[in-house]
Amino acid sequence: MAQASVYQQLRGHLATLRLHDAAEHLPAVLDSAVAEGLSVTAALERLLALEVDATEARRLAGRLRFASLPTPATLEDFDHDAAPGVDPSLLAELATCRYLESATNILLVGPPGVGKTHVAVGLARKAAEAGYRTYFTTAADLAARCHRAAIEGRWATTMRFYAGPTLLVIDELGYLPLPAEAASALFQVVSQRYLKTSIVITTNRGVGSWGEVLGDTTVAAAMLDRLLHRSVVLTLDGDSYRLRDHHARNDNLRRTTTGTNRAPLR
Repeated sequence: MAQASVYQQLRGHLATLRLHDAAEHLPAVLDSAVAEGLSVTAALERLLALEVDATEARRLAGRLRFASLPTPATLEDFDHDAAPGVDPSLLAELATCRYLESATNILLVGPPGVGKTHVAVGLARKAAEAGYRTYFTTAADLAARCHRAAIEGRWATTMRFYAGPTLLVIDELGYLPLPAEAASALFQVVSQRYLKTSIVITTNRGVGSWGEVLGDTTVAAAMLDRLLHRSVVLTLDGDSYRLRDHHARNDNLRRTTTGTNRAPLR
């Protein structure tokens, strides 16, 4: 009876301290402690390790929810063979997230379909897994949100929001025409983060064309001056993975319908 009372008291203490995962696993840990002859210290460490792991998993889930990543892409499943211009050792270095410590920016430049967004999402996921606050957006969405904020008198609040994450990913710069005020919004965001936190930008336009993209060569030059001060520029090339998939499906279909392995004509 005394032992049962102590056990219930222990569960009550864990619940009061909101160590719910430890409370849930307490019976199993006590049983394993008896079966394995664990010391009190070892059993306590095992119990608290379960609580720590569960807490870290919840925190990571929260960071990933906030990050708003558009796909489940990871750096591990990036197809290096399809992007021969990307150095795998450089991607491995970026995956350590050490560039975040020096507020280094990353520019991913290349035509559509070569994996720029895949790399950007993979970098953002690595940052979230490493404990950094991360946020993913497109250039068009950022411009639209800033435009609404200016109209509704929330400009300062919105700038603080974009200045907050340790890593901000801005996807698809140059894909869609941007409104006139977009140049100012992007410049303000870059300026707020300059030398403090990192930005990853994906674009299908070379930096020499950013004045045309933003509709203001002066703002584009000032923004690039800040972005490139500490930066890594990756140029991705090769065939679009969407076209590769399309050709592969066509090849398989032709082989299925003809029953041969002849190389199909394109």
